[in-house]
Amino acid sequence: MQLTLQQQERIKPIKLLILDVDGVLTDGRLFFDDQGKEYKCFHARDGHGIKLLRQTGVEVAVISGRQSNSVTLRMQSLGVKHVYQGHDNKRAAFQDILRILQLQPHQVAYVGDDVLDLPIMLQAGFAVAVHDGHFAVRQRAHWQTQTPGGLGAVREVCDTIMQVQGTFDGVLEAYL
Repeated sequence: MQLTLQQQERIKPIKLLILDVDGVLTDGRLFFDDQGKEYKCFHARDGHGIKLLRQTGVEVAVISGRQSNSVTLRMQSLGVKHVYQGHDNKRAAFQDILRILQLQPHQVAYVGDDVLDLPIMLQAGFAVAVHDGHFAVRQRAHWQTQTPGGLGAVREVCDTIMQVQGTFDGVLEAYL
C-alpha cells in the first residue's frame, strides 16, 4: 500500500465508508434470466472486509442507482443497515446518511466507478475509484484501487482504512 501523506490524512478521520454497488461491489455486469430476474455476483473477500471494518467502528453504507433484492439480502447478511437503492441522484441519500449518523463529509470515504458517483465523490473526504472505473472518475478520485470492482476492490479499501487508522493489526490478531 503506497499512500501519500495527504491521502493518509484524508483517511484518518473516516467514520463511514459508502459504496456504490454495480461496478464496485460487483464487476458491473448485469445478468438476467428469461423471466427478467436479475442476478449479481459479490466477492466473499469484499464481504469479509466490510465485516472487519465495521468491527473497528467504521460504519458502512450502500447507495445504488438500481434496485435489487440481491443487494438487500447481501447487505443484511453483512450487517449493513444503511442501504439506499434506486437513487439516480445520490446526493439526497448521501445527505440523509450524514444527518442520521451525524457526520460531516470529511468523515466519509466513498468508492465509485462511474459518473453517477461523482456528486458524492466530490464531497467526500476520501474519494476512491476502483481500478477499472470510468476515466473521469479515476481522474477525480483521491486514490485508486489496484483491484477491479467486484473482484476485491472493496476489501482493498477496507484494509487500507484499517491500516492507516491503526486498527488492522487488532482485527488480524483474532486470526493468529
